[in-house]
Amino acid sequence: MSKHVAVLMGGWSVEREVSLSSGAACARALEGVGYRVTRVEVGRDVAEVLAKLKPDVAFNALHGRYGEDGTIQGVLEILGIPYTHSGVLASSLAIRKDKAKMVVAAAGVPVAKGVTVSRFEAAKRHALPPPYVIKPIDEGSSVGVVIVKKGREHPPQEIARPDWPCGETMLAETFIAGRELTCAVMDGKSLGVTEIRAATGEFYDYDAKYAKGGSIHICPAQILPNLYRQIEECALTAHQAIGCRGVSRSDFRYDDESDTLVWLEVNTQPGMTETSLVPELAAHAGMNFGELVKWIVEDASLNR
Repeated sequence: MSKHVAVLMGGWSVEREVSLSSGAACARALEGVGYRVTRVEVGRDVAEVLAKLKPDVAFNALHGRYGEDGTIQGVLEILGIPYTHSGVLASSLAIRKDKAKMVVAAAGVPVAKGVTVSRFEAAKRHALPPPYVIKPIDEGSSVGVVIVKKGREHPPQEIARPDWPCGETMLAETFIAGRELTCAVMDGKSLGVTEIRAATGEFYDYDAKYAKGGSIHICPAQILPNLYRQIEECALTAHQAIGCRGVSRSDFRYDDESDTLVWLEVNTQPGMTETSLVPELAAHAGMNFGELVKWIVEDASLNR
């Protein structure tokens, strides 16, 4: 009898639509490789829903708060349901960008200089000398990210709006010019490195990530072999230092002119449509999308 997999998607974070896309793609792929699948659009009654369903495994395709920060992981622990991706502690640590940076830096990975500040203080005065990047402390998908350019006289005012949806605390980091690079880790090994370029605009923002034709993925990245290996080693170190399991993806910036590489963050639940970065890297490593999601489910089953 095939395993019953509940694919958790949706939720109520600002990344809801991204999660619905990931969940739908994973559900189709899981059915294609023989699992019995129930699609669960997550609401605040999720514990009751899952207690009735009694799935063998929960495939966590949620993104952002409540789905990626240890909250749903805690619910699944209480229910005794094995689940994909990282556990409670690693999830809650990874989503807090400032705390994750401290842990990863202590493990020897280079990170960008930065400070944590309230959004109101950051709107009153520059948190760092421009140029810098300011972003919510615990959001993904580049939601709420603002680049403050060199020479800008006033700090960004949009982060002080009454309807600001991305929390009260921000992380300001020195802006590193150059390339956007990402590396996936699976089963304790690197899947490779991809360079990401926004098709339009200045950086890899939400629209570049999810709009059709919004970004160009160069897989594998066309960079020097020693830099390629360094990124792979840093991604693996970050994965281990945070305590991730299953699949994770670390993001980096590299400045060619100054030869500066910095780690930005680890994604414990990266996007999982067939054209997302991790599935592309898995394909580069010889694993199709169905094989990838099957591995993720079977790996979760071992963590019962």
